[in-house]
Amino acid sequence: MDQLLADIMKMFPMLNAYLAAGIFIFARLLGFFRMAPVFNRKEMPGMVKLGLILLITIVLTGIVKPDVTIIKESFALSILLNMVVGALLGYVAQLILLAIDAGGDMVNMQMGLSSAMVLDPTTSSQVSIVGKCFQFLGLIIFIQLGGVYWLLSALVHSIEIFPLDATIIPLTELVNLDYVIKMSSNVLFMGLQIASPILLATLGQDIILGVISKTAPQVNVFQLSFLFKPVLGAAIMIWILPMLINVISDYFMSYSNII
Repeated sequence: MDQLLADIMKMFPMLNAYLAAGIFIFARLLGFFRMAPVFNRKEMPGMVKLGLILLITIVLTGIVKPDVTIIKESFALSILLNMVVGALLGYVAQLILLAIDAGGDMVNMQMGLSSAMVLDPTTSSQVSIVGKCFQFLGLIIFIQLGGVYWLLSALVHSIEIFPLDATIIPLTELVNLDYVIKMSSNVLFMGLQIASPILLATLGQDIILGVISKTAPQVNVFQLSFLFKPVLGAAIMIWILPMLINVISDYFMSYSNII
């Protein structure tokens, strides 16, 4: 059997290189699909993801045209680094969706809907209703703007910057590192920018109800706040929806400055 394999390798000298390149690309796609938005949704069955990863691996392996020198001693290290690079590319795009989720959670809490929670199958945790709505809105905008094409283009471009057999990740060339650090540290700030109109409106309502409670103590302001806050928050959300879509679109358009 060993002699047969050796004879096959002599007949097809590039077979080892293509197999190694396919393994490295498969590992990079595994990390990429684990972190990238749209692809990391648990609603998509695992077998469908694996089939899609295998199909993209076959296509990219034919495009890359690897050299025989791709097989080195640090085979396991190259696999691990390819997974890290793929996960890094997906994480950068996921940052914007995390900021949108943070803004939705702030709005949900300010509207008095903290007790209304639903199970998110993607993260297997309890999430707020408004946060889930914001998450779906961000995902739809991301797909509509061509975010999936950006992700796949960044993945193909990363093979040129970080070769499959490389052992050192060139972070400064792979991504705009300063911009990634800035966005990672400003996730809550971006969420606050998205949620600020609704937060200010509900804050004004709290001030008005506070004045009413002082001028007319017989009015049960506590019960009124439970009635007015969700209604006012939903009305403001519908009113500012076009502006909200523009703000989220601008954040997603800034993704081109990162990759």
